[in-house]
Amino acid sequence: MGQIHVDRQGDIATVTLCNEGKLNALDLAMWKALKEAFAPLSADETLRCVIIHGDNHQFAAGADVEEFKLVRSTVEQGLHYHNDLIGGALDAIAGCMHPTIAAIEGVCVGGGLEIASACDLRIAAPNARFGIPINRLGFALAPNEMRHLLALVGKAVALDILLEGRVFDAAEAKDKGLITRIADDALAAAHEAAQRIAKGAPLAARMNKKLVHRLAAQAAPLSDAESMEAFSLLESHDYQEGVASFLEKRKPVFKGK
Repeated sequence: MGQIHVDRQGDIATVTLCNEGKLNALDLAMWKALKEAFAPLSADETLRCVIIHGDNHQFAAGADVEEFKLVRSTVEQGLHYHNDLIGGALDAIAGCMHPTIAAIEGVCVGGGLEIASACDLRIAAPNARFGIPINRLGFALAPNEMRHLLALVGKAVALDILLEGRVFDAAEAKDKGLITRIADDALAAAHEAAQRIAKGAPLAARMNKKLVHRLAAQAAPLSDAESMEAFSLLESHDYQEGVASFLEKRKPVFKGK
């Protein structure tokens, strides 16, 4: 049985996918644990960023197919497995209050690519491989899983990935808009990115994330309440500190309040 490990160093948390011998394929317990891990991380206002990566230089080879006969052989089981477990885990990642970064090495296919798509940034090693070869299983990507991919790359690329079922390299993934950048040491680059995020104002980072998700999902203008929430940062300590530090030519000290 695989595991989800959570480690924290300062204001950055790292979530590690571990399933030795299976390229970190996520079994039932791992999907549950991944969802449960993100609830306290998102609620922790002292955090600034969360990194997700896979153990042993592999991201994740998707869901553990060996379990399928036991956990998703009927429509009822499938709805629970995909909506409550996988969909719930992906929503927990996407809905995390803090910026999230996927550090991708090796295989990142199926559910692994879904996890990466739910993150805010994706940094991949040159050896990373991507795809969702679900057509080989005779099943369509579940709607609650598809929407994160669709929001990231759009209809044309999503169809390309799903209909052909190819596995492709990091350079093509970048061309498709799946990943943010390629780095020789993806995990080190992810930590460097997390440090840059952590040095910024956390309230601003959280609001940027919230507004991007809201404006991308809905064409309707912001409500008065939403607009007020966005501009309420003008009354925060961090805004005052940001302006003062700029004028005083010093590094800001943000407190997240």
